[in-house]
Amino acid sequence: MLSYPSTISLSSRTLNHLADRLRSHRRQRRSRWRRLDPGRQALLALAHLRNGDTYTRLAAGFNIGIATAWRYVQEAIALLRAVADDLDTAMRRIRRLAYVILDGTLIPIDRVADQKPYYSGKHKSHGVNVQVIADAVGRLVWVSPALPGATHDLTAARTHGIIEALTSVNVMTFADKAYQGARGSVRTPFKRRRFRPKLSRRQKTVNRAHAKIRARGERAIATLKTWKVLAKLRCCPRRATAIVQAILVLHHVETNRYAG
Repeated sequence: MLSYPSTISLSSRTLNHLADRLRSHRRQRRSRWRRLDPGRQALLALAHLRNGDTYTRLAAGFNIGIATAWRYVQEAIALLRAVADDLDTAMRRIRRLAYVILDGTLIPIDRVADQKPYYSGKHKSHGVNVQVIADAVGRLVWVSPALPGATHDLTAARTHGIIEALTSVNVMTFADKAYQGARGSVRTPFKRRRFRPKLSRRQKTVNRAHAKIRARGERAIATLKTWKVLAKLRCCPRRATAIVQAILVLHHVETNRYAG
């Protein structure tokens, strides 16, 4: 089998952070000899999450079995997920921001047996819905747990309690037309209706300004999807939440923001 060197577009700070957590976890469990030391295990997990390398490729590259590669990655994801911020913790930071941007995105998945709940009519594909909160310059602040892809963005935001939480801390929130009717502190663009077939010049001006602000939220979604494992999840959809939350922790460590 041929092999070649590769790179991971992350700093050593992220590698060391994950390696330290793995090392501490092994000491707590009094784990004995393993095929890979904490540093190599952290590198393996980052190669999977950032580069999207499959377990077969990881096993060949690190000279371990496929089952061992899977177990090492899952252990790293579980440790990271355990320190991920919940919505209440995130709100303590969000309440200090001038405003935030709320948007939803679909993470593609393979087809599953019960595929109807995961089929998004909007995207014409199967996936899971996650809600993304970005700050005023488009930096990723928080990502919600995953819901089946058929879930509407407004329904997802209400299910997670995002709208209620943002309203309670009185933070102005910009969102697209999918969140019409959210009320509270959420602001959406004007929408043409049966009794209002045309928008006024003022409404169009407001919509253009609103779109410029919301466009910054797309940066946060793009940042999230630089983690190539999210290009298409080839695992049980119920694992999506753990993967997304682990990635959020690593992203904040990499950017040196909100790192726990």
